[in-house]
Amino acid sequence: MTVARISEISSVSKKSFEDAIVQGVARANKTLKNVKGAWVKDQEVLVDKGKVAGYKVILKVTFVLTD
Repeated sequence: MTVARISEISSVSKKSFEDAIVQGVARANKTLKNVKGAWVKDQEVLVDKGKVAGYKVILKVTFVLTD
């Protein structure tokens, strides 16, 4: 039997939403073992003085629990 858990994380990039996702998954993989997937729950643009300053994503990361 396999049991998985889902953790919610946020990630910010100055480049793009895609970069924020890649960085978030890479960082989650350093801490969590057996990462199997992730999906974007939400995304938003950070604005500073009327200009886009960053791209933020909220990710739900799925990882399999071990014994």
